[in-house]
Amino acid sequence: MENFILTISFLLMGMGLRRLPNFPKETPQVLNLFAITLSLPALILLKVPQLAFSTDILVPVLMPWAMLTISALMILLLAKRFSWEKEVVGVLLLLIPLGNTSFFGIPMVQAFFGDTGIPYAVLYDQLGSFVALATYGTIVLAFYGSGGKPTPTSVLTRVISFPPFIALLLALACRGILFPQPLLTLLNALATTLVPVVMVAIGFQLTLRLTPDTLKPLGIGLVIKLAVAPLLALLLCRILGLNTLAAQVAIFEAGMPPMVSAGALAIMAGLSPKLTAALIGLGIIFSFLTLPLLYQLL
Repeated sequence: MENFILTISFLLMGMGLRRLPNFPKETPQVLNLFAITLSLPALILLKVPQLAFSTDILVPVLMPWAMLTISALMILLLAKRFSWEKEVVGVLLLLIPLGNTSFFGIPMVQAFFGDTGIPYAVLYDQLGSFVALATYGTIVLAFYGSGGKPTPTSVLTRVISFPPFIALLLALACRGILFPQPLLTLLNALATTLVPVVMVAIGFQLTLRLTPDTLKPLGIGLVIKLAVAPLLALLLCRILGLNTLAAQVAIFEAGMPPMVSAGALAIMAGLSPKLTAALIGLGIIFSFLTLPLLYQLL
């Protein structure tokens, strides 16, 4: 509970800093870049080598792809039922299957499960959400957005040049290797900056832009993302008899709000910016209510 309160406190700090004139509007982009380049890779290098390889780790690797498939199919069926416009369908296909499992998810996993849950959250994010954003996300943008169409080379380049993904490969290669103490001290110092830096950045850019035409897709999208998807993940794990820490973290990550990075891509592609901002902003706010409830079910 103490970590959860700290996480909310950092979020509120970010919202407060936005009202100070000394902080430019580019502040969250700078903070996110710092987290992507230094904080998150450091955390990955510290925690992933501690993983014990077993069938348990398959759950956080496969779960995001199962949730993506189910969520995307639900969106397509509902889009046909309600005759949503192309831009609305594109936003929902991009933001609802892809959760904020890194910047928001890893701090929340740490708050509820402690450090032991972080390696599984990293696997869920880097081998699930991030790869899905680079592949599935680019396909959605190609069909529904206004940007240029991706190529296999551009997708591969995006994946292999992403600092956290490089850190994951290094961490897997370094299993069983003891880092020297000065390097451990440096990695620990950088890793501890992840939660405050990321949550301040999220709070700084938290905005709500509601219009009547966005209310129905907004409500349906958030219900699927914050309630239906994690409950289906929970049901699937219960049916398969999976109740390990890896499975619990995977279910918890399935209930994260829409991905901020996916939202940024949606806006850049001209896909309903108001709906995108509302999904991200309200998704984060409501997740502070839904995630504790989901944790109680695990």
